[in-house]
Amino acid sequence: MAERSRIAILISGRGSNMAALIYASRADGCSYEVALVTGDKPQAHGLEVAVAESIAVEALDAKALGPAYWDKLHEVLKAADVDLIALAGFMRIIPDDFLARWDGRVVNIHPSLLPKHKGLATHEACLAARDKVTGATVHLVTPDLDSGEILGQVEVAVLSDDTAEALAERVLIAEHQLYPHIVSQFLGRTNDFDWITEKVGELALALQETTFQTSHGSPGWKVGSKSGSKFFAIMWNRHHGEESIGVLVKCSGQDEMAQLIEAEPDIYFRPAYYGPSDWIGIALDRPRVDWDHVSNWLHRSWLAMAPPRLTKLMRAAEEF
Repeated sequence: MAERSRIAILISGRGSNMAALIYASRADGCSYEVALVTGDKPQAHGLEVAVAESIAVEALDAKALGPAYWDKLHEVLKAADVDLIALAGFMRIIPDDFLARWDGRVVNIHPSLLPKHKGLATHEACLAARDKVTGATVHLVTPDLDSGEILGQVEVAVLSDDTAEALAERVLIAEHQLYPHIVSQFLGRTNDFDWITEKVGELALALQETTFQTSHGSPGWKVGSKSGSKFFAIMWNRHHGEESIGVLVKCSGQDEMAQLIEAEPDIYFRPAYYGPSDWIGIALDRPRVDWDHVSNWLHRSWLAMAPPRLTKLMRAAEEF
């Protein structure tokens, strides 16, 4: 089974969406595990539920900690080694500097079909607008309120005799179904060959005079003119018994390859049937890929295969 991502859930109250995330994590095929439940109120009922379910809990008191709360929360999350923060009824505005530390790794569920009815009192706003349908939205959290990338939505019909309370109850049921599914799907991208290939392609094609081309059916990227281009990166999709999805890049030789694989066998691998060709594999179907590290390797491999006219210009620019 592939390594699962680790999530932290932040709550302020009863934590019904927290519970949905916890129980869904126990299903076969779920891409995440709940590593921590915390929040801003040490008496929140959801913390008691998490303890009963044998989930690690950190009872933080935002009121007592004051401005130091956000640094303490960051410290706790880092110590728990989490990949994603899921807000589940967490009733605090998150400072921009905290979000910058966790950019792209904070998700929330909102009880409307965003971008409609942002903020609070969403069900009242829905009824006032005479909407025929409402729902729930899972989105990335950004400094702009309820405006981050939408990851998934589910619709809920509005009945003619609905009150805000009755509508809220049905939307909450929909939230419990949607949130775990979208979180698992979002984190499961780390095992998806097409998504990984797209990420590598974005980095590879940012390099000068680079083109996409397949190599024996595998996606790859070449550098140089059309007549004399050379591959500097080739995707690897669990070929020849190797379990990893990854990218092949050029290293300096067999000695470096052996040293890297021995030092970090979870990251590097020797691609079967490539012989002493100096192609080394970097495994990318992992929750915590350092994409800056991948980018550096692609740049290094590009330098090794690019024609001198390109490398001279680049090195001159770097020296300048």
